[in-house]
Amino acid sequence: MDTPEKKILAAYKKQGARIGTRAKARLKSARDFSLWYTPGVGTASGHLSKHPEDARKMSVKGNSVAIVSDGSAVLGLGDIGAYGALPVMEGKALIFREMAGIDAWPLVLDTQDADDIVRIVKAIAPNFGGINLEDIAAPKCFDIENRLAAELDIPVMHDDQHGTAIVALAGLMNACKVVKKKLGTLRVAISGAGAAGAAIAKLLAAAGVRDIVVLDRSGIIVPGRAGGLNASKQELARITNPRKLAGGLHEAMAGADAFIGVSGKGILAAEHLKLMAPRSIVFALANPVPEIMPREAHAAGAAVVATGRSDFPNQLNNALAYPGIFRGALDKGITKITQDTKLRAAKALAGLVSKPTADKIIPGLLDKRVVAAVAKSVR
Repeated sequence: MDTPEKKILAAYKKQGARIGTRAKARLKSARDFSLWYTPGVGTASGHLSKHPEDARKMSVKGNSVAIVSDGSAVLGLGDIGAYGALPVMEGKALIFREMAGIDAWPLVLDTQDADDIVRIVKAIAPNFGGINLEDIAAPKCFDIENRLAAELDIPVMHDDQHGTAIVALAGLMNACKVVKKKLGTLRVAISGAGAAGAAIAKLLAAAGVRDIVVLDRSGIIVPGRAGGLNASKQELARITNPRKLAGGLHEAMAGADAFIGVSGKGILAAEHLKLMAPRSIVFALANPVPEIMPREAHAAGAAVVATGRSDFPNQLNNALAYPGIFRGALDKGITKITQDTKLRAAKALAGLVSKPTADKIIPGLLDKRVVAAVAKSVR
């Protein structure tokens, strides 16, 4: 009998490419060739050489996004390189097209040098209306995104950071309604200080959450921790952990109202959840195996549980955010994705669930209102 893995590989081999180009102008006559290629194209080229600001109206730039990865942090598989990243980037391109009508293209780079990546993306930027960075390891991803966002006049977003953060905040807003707690009074423990964990902490802080504790493999991030902190974690130490907790998961979970995991499978046990405040919220987002399985979390007292998986209620998937973010940015000529953009997108997502319940805190991936609502929120 074929295993699930064999069936998946067979499907991919049978399908081949999941995306492709399609003609929007037609070549049915000699006049069409004259207009859309030579000699007509010479007039368009001459115009754009002098007026590059018209490229969005006259070329693919107006509706295209580059999905760029170096393969250094692919899903839960780690550093598997450019070819390993290619199926994921192509899948994201499919989501862009199917959900938001955006022409996106996977660009996996055979380099993991930050300077090389910045140089290459800047060089290809004239072709695209936006850059979606994906599966690039922390802390390198922070530097790459910051540099590109500062140097390009098109929106740049590292989806592992900000798409995840937007959806996590939206879910937390509605989970608070279920457990009858206020966002600003929550104590939140975040396991994972990489791209997603850092972005979630910063966005929650911007949304008014005042008590956030972030953990990495060495424990709670606190100023002056033995062994030192890199620049990203030093920033987290400045904006989180107001009670200056030290230690590990046991200390972080004591009295916590919410746990958000973007770390590794099975790190959370029932004994940790029993340390939490009543009516606790657990977002176990490690994929494919979460930090704790939903049944165990509920049995240990969690009131609301979410994962990143589609086979449990409350799937917090970043595909709820990035298609709408880029749709709105392309349509409105937005050049920067700001913290305020992300806050508005989270509120728009949360608002699509009018009466949140323990099993329904976020709209589903097939909810056709999602992209339009998020796109409308982008200003």
